This record gives sequence, structure tokens and C-alpha cells, in this order.
Amino acid sequence: MKKFIVETYYTCTFKTTHNLDELNEQELSKIDSRNDGDVEIIDVRLNNRKTRKADDGSKTDTTLEKKLNDTSKNIIEKSIKVQNKIEDKNEIANKIKGKISKRFKMPDRRKGYIQKASIGDHKIYLHTGEYNDGKIGEIFIDTNKEGELVKALMNNFAIAISLGLQYGVPLDEFVDAFIDTKFEPSGKVEGNDRILSATSILDYVFRELAISYLGKETLAHTPSIINSVDSDNSSTDDKFLRIVKNITSKGFVRSNYEEKLVDLSDIRINLKTKN
Repeated sequence: MKKFIVETYYTCTFKTTHNLDELNEQELSKIDSRNDGDVEIIDVRLNNRKTRKADDGSKTDTTLEKKLNDTSKNIIEKSIKVQNKIEDKNEIANKIKGKISKRFKMPDRRKGYIQKASIGDHKIYLHTGEYNDGKIGEIFIDTNKEGELVKALMNNFAIAISLGLQYGVPLDEFVDAFIDTKFEPSGKVEGNDRILSATSILDYVFRELAISYLGKETLAHTPSIINSVDSDNSSTDDKFLRIVKNITSKGFVRSNYEEKLVDLSDIRINLKTKN
């Protein structure tokens, strides 16, 4: 035999009547605790009625508890995962902040050089700026036959590269990224003694910078006219050579300071003998 449980919910309205000898605040405060009042039921309303099997009570309770436990566990696990992700992002952000160095601004009066070259009918002027130690810190790229849009893009591209250099990005990274980039104009290069052809303006610019500032002779198309000299030998400690390094553009002489010096000793001797 099946058994069912019927639960009926009512709303009852009633009133209580008390007889008081005196009417004051003390008597009114005690009126709810008195049990000598006359009760009169005014209205009784049926709210709702629920039915269920008598045997399902414990089962439904256990299933509800399991569902609640499962959901709470899921919420806790998700919150832990979210917290771990937030901590990981914070660690990554702190690492990135640690890696990003401060900007080293260029000196107001600085060294550098200008290299004029042409690719096809397009003339290109590459301007460089150097720190006092000869390290490159900025570039400017000017062209003659490009439209205003291309000129603006090249200008802002050069500014972006300059900012990267000033924030500590190695020139090697830019060279690896832009060497062999292909777009027009491309082809034969005139006006540069080390580069004979380029696949694009960017390929030419970073090939020139790599040869002049990084000494990457493998990117040059012609052998260096200047003999390779070890700049770290004892002769570099000469006071005169150090002065020359301070006032000469490293990119212009392509780091070959000693070979670029002009020996005037014979001229001085000849002048003395003439006198």
C-alpha cells in the first residue's frame, strides 16, 4: 500500500480581547504575555497544499544535499582556479615590469651619420643618432618619390624603432626581424659601397645598420676595404685614439677607428725641413 503525505498551509486571522483595570504603558507592554484574553477567529484562508510520497523524504533530502555539496565544491574549485590565474597574471605582469627598463634618452648634441643610396629610382636617406659611447639610439628614414602616406608610415616606423632602441631593445632583434623583407622598391642599390642589392627599403636599412654597428660582414655584398683590426688590443688604450672615439661616429667609420686615422707625422717633418 502506498502512503502519501499531504501538507496544507493556512493563513488565520484572529483577534484577542483583554479586560484591563488600568490603561497605561506598563499594562500595554505586558499585554502580549497574558493568557486571559478572549480569542475570536475572524478568517481562515487556504494558501497552498503539497503532496509527496512518504518514502521519498529521505531520498530527496540526500539528493539535495549531494547537489548542494557538488555545487559548492565546483564553486570552490572554480574560485581557486580563478585565484591561481590572477596570481599567475600578476607574476607575469611583475616580470614584464622588471624586464622593461627605463628609457635612456639621447643626448641633446649627438654623433651619427647620413647614408644616401638609391633603390631603382627611389632615393633613400638614412640618418642615425648615437649615444656618447657610440651605441645607436635613433634612426630617421627619408625618401624622395613616395607619397605622403608612405612617408608618414616610414617616419613613424623610424620613431618606433628609435623608441625601442632607447628602451634597451638590442639592434640584433630588429635586424633579424626585418632582414630579407620583400616589397617594392627593390633591386639594385647604388651609393653604398657595401650593399649592392636589397629586397626592400627595410632590408637595405637594417642591412646597413647591421654592417655599420654590429660588424655583420656576412650581410655585406662586398669585402671590407679596411682590414679588420682588433679594437680591444693594447693600442686602443692610446689617449689620442680614445679622443678620436669620443668625437667620431662609430657607424660612420664602421668601428675601424685606427684605419680611419690619418698619419700627419711625415707632413709635419716635411714642413720642418722646408723651414
